[in-house]
Amino acid sequence: MLSIGACDVYDVDRRFSCLLMPTSDNFVSKAIEVTGLSIQELKRTGKEPRHAMKEFSDWITNLAVHGEHLVFVGFNSPFDWSFVNYYFHLFLGSNPFGFSAIDIKSMYFGATGCDWRDTRSSEISKRVKPKSRGTHDALEDALYQAEIFRLIRDKLM
Repeated sequence: MLSIGACDVYDVDRRFSCLLMPTSDNFVSKAIEVTGLSIQELKRTGKEPRHAMKEFSDWITNLAVHGEHLVFVGFNSPFDWSFVNYYFHLFLGSNPFGFSAIDIKSMYFGATGCDWRDTRSSEISKRVKPKSRGTHDALEDALYQAEIFRLIRDKLM
């Protein structure tokens, strides 16, 4: 995991982002190209993962009001969740989300009864018409996903 972007789904001004130092030299070139990140630059300027995950955990904890349990929300949540959960456990020993996550694709699938192939973000966007769009920047994608989540919840459910 090389970047983290997150926001409060209902108050997107409450946000978190950082770039992480790579933990190894093993990476998929095409995946790095999509992000526009540079492994060499991240080795110099990225945050040490333990420190980044502690900052992220503290940010999550500070979002909770009156001891609320916060839920991880993501588009194709199983993919993003696997990295976030692994890093939390590897570097901090626990995940502040516990095992609570909502997958936006599944939510849309359940709300509309569409075919699974119609749960791609491009297809969902045609129906709910978000103002923002995904860019493969972690924070911008979090903001886009938050908007899609709200639109599905408000318009379709």
